[in-house]
Amino acid sequence: MQARRVSGRKVRYAVVGGGWISQAAFMPGVDQTGNSEMTAIVTGDPAKADALARTYGLTAFGYDRYPEALASGLFDAVYLALPNGMHRDYAVPALEAGCHVLLEKPMAVSVAECEAINAAAKASGAKLMVAYRLHFEPGTLDAIARIRAGEIGEPRMFTATFGQAVAAGNHRAQQGYWAGPVPDMGTYPLNAVRNLFGEEPVEVSALGSRRPDSPFAFDGTVAVTLRFPSGRLAQFTVSYETDAVDAYRVTGTKGDLHLQPAFLFGMGLGGTLTRGGEKERLAYPSVDQFGGQTRYFSDCILHDRAPEPDGEEGLCDIRILEAVERALATGRTQTLAPMTRSRRPDPAQGMALPEVEPPPMVNAAQPGG
Repeated sequence: MQARRVSGRKVRYAVVGGGWISQAAFMPGVDQTGNSEMTAIVTGDPAKADALARTYGLTAFGYDRYPEALASGLFDAVYLALPNGMHRDYAVPALEAGCHVLLEKPMAVSVAECEAINAAAKASGAKLMVAYRLHFEPGTLDAIARIRAGEIGEPRMFTATFGQAVAAGNHRAQQGYWAGPVPDMGTYPLNAVRNLFGEEPVEVSALGSRRPDSPFAFDGTVAVTLRFPSGRLAQFTVSYETDAVDAYRVTGTKGDLHLQPAFLFGMGLGGTLTRGGEKERLAYPSVDQFGGQTRYFSDCILHDRAPEPDGEEGLCDIRILEAVERALATGRTQTLAPMTRSRRPDPAQGMALPEVEPPPMVNAAQPGG
């Protein structure tokens, strides 16, 4: 099956997975992209199917009718926002059917699954983009540009903290390591430092903490250390057991760049650039990050351009997340084979669509709920 060609001026999307991230972030922003529209919803919850179909004028399908949906001709692309362990099983059939896929991160739960997804995309020619929304966010791109321009000299170290309180009943708390804090939250500082440093790590070590009274069947708090070929070091700590925290700092030979908040949406990112003891306040507008990334991906489909955060970018993170899992299991530092990323975020990718107000949720709760 060849990639679907879009005959109109807008890319038609099916939303696969009607959870909180779809309802609160992706779906409200599609209308303002100008080049995208939603035509279908795929969910296993009949109440969600009915309500979302009425609200947005969509055709609803259950998961058991996914092959029928892919063959329906109702959409050109899918936004796939299912639990991580389901990504391969829904992305591969879509790509094989010629559908373009905007896939939520982390890309999958193993390198082998990433390779299967990438192979399906290559075989059909359908576009595949992993939904790294911060690759289009002004503050993130400005930080990358400043580091590349040498504003803090040679970057030497990176530290980050990202935590939240996740309820024991949330689906993230019930699916082991690959739905836990390292893949769920650690992907953000991991992706940030790889692109701030412009290189891929070669060593990974990790320590986890599992309290005796923890409701989680995995480490609720994890600290990770990465070593890069240049000798640079990065450390980040993620947790499902803390008050909300969201920040990173990259320090170089001539200065320091600190962003807080650094990873979230629904707010403007901000921070401080320090050089020679002088502090410069950094403040960025609050933008619709989901609408921005959708607009970018639709533009790639309409004009036959390769998206930047592609399947290779997703695999780069997953191979490190696998190494963290091994490090936690063995207590030993893990060595990674040298790897070079063929593309990095470009400041020209920035999108500044205005924030949208999320509608009432239908059977969907935030991670803390």
